[in-house]
Amino acid sequence: MSFAPFDWIDAEARRRADAGLVRTLRPRDAEPELLDLASNDYLGLTRHPEVTAAAASAARRWGAGATGSRLVTGSTALHAELERELAAFCGFEAALVLSSGYAANLAALTALSGRGSLIVSDAGNHASIVDGCRLSRAETAVVPHADPDAVAKALGAHDGRALAVTDSVFSVDGDAAPLPALAEVCRSANAALLVDDAHGLGVLGDGGRGALEAAGLAGGEGTVATLTLSKSLGSQGGAVLGPARVIEHLVNTARTFIFDTGLAPAAAGGALGALGVLRREPGRAARAREVAASLYGKLTAAGLTAVRPDAAVVSVRAPSADAAVRWAADCRAAGMAVGCFRPPSVPDGVSRLRLTARADLTEGQITTAVATIVATAPRQAAADLS
Repeated sequence: MSFAPFDWIDAEARRRADAGLVRTLRPRDAEPELLDLASNDYLGLTRHPEVTAAAASAARRWGAGATGSRLVTGSTALHAELERELAAFCGFEAALVLSSGYAANLAALTALSGRGSLIVSDAGNHASIVDGCRLSRAETAVVPHADPDAVAKALGAHDGRALAVTDSVFSVDGDAAPLPALAEVCRSANAALLVDDAHGLGVLGDGGRGALEAAGLAGGEGTVATLTLSKSLGSQGGAVLGPARVIEHLVNTARTFIFDTGLAPAAAGGALGALGVLRREPGRAARAREVAASLYGKLTAAGLTAVRPDAAVVSVRAPSADAAVRWAADCRAAGMAVGCFRPPSVPDGVSRLRLTARADLTEGQITTAVATIVATAPRQAAADLS
């Protein structure tokens, strides 16, 4: 009898292929060959000379890696400086830097909930929030998208510690959460509010200080934010921001902080460099929103169905998963990279092109991007698909 414990993988691979859901890695060159509307480099900082110089300087001074977990040898003066700068920039009392935004959401959700508590999660939340809820051992109520009344109902049915969690800007359609209404619901229920500001930092708020600052919620006693350093700040890593006692609690209880190697010094240095650029050039945030609005206006004027962007993500509907894949491939063949979202990444079953409105895109590049998307659009990708 042969020993073949992974034969089931072949059946899974066939099922994915039949459904048109095969994913492949496509390594890119160091020098970009395509017009980039796919990355999350919202402010165009990942190659900014000041940012790359800061990253290189940090690596030369502190080494290539953090050498250990933050509680052993992985905390440096650079990490502490980054935490102070992030907290000050976003308007919070304290911050804690982790190795990724994914790890930050796992840390916050698992450390601030637990058995006997309730997490109320928006149906459109990112996978890292979904996984954090699963790992938390808390009761989780998934409520309809952007529905404060549904959050209030779920919180009202629970007696005990509770937490509502939402993205500030949802990564698929680019729409913003109703943060003021959610905050009021949480205050009324004596529940905490956790907001993943991955797509808000650098784009929303005064000079890019984030969605919570824009909503007047930054620094609130019952409010905690998570964010990533890999989007607007062009680096790598994640952070949790909130009251000092919350951050101290995470240091002592969050497993993805305690047992993970600290963020590499180069990433911390790069993020600090990006914060410096953003402080000096606050207009980058408004420019990213301006580019998003321009893309949306031009694409819808051409007859395509797109979601009105609240930040820097522009979502364009495709008639099917296969059509979305072909559309993205045709854009690439024409010299432009776009995101392609299809099931199971989009649980609503609506496949999309996801465009990044970067602050450094020129008017000429915007015109080229729109022309490319329109020229390659599937015939059915018209406004009547809405």
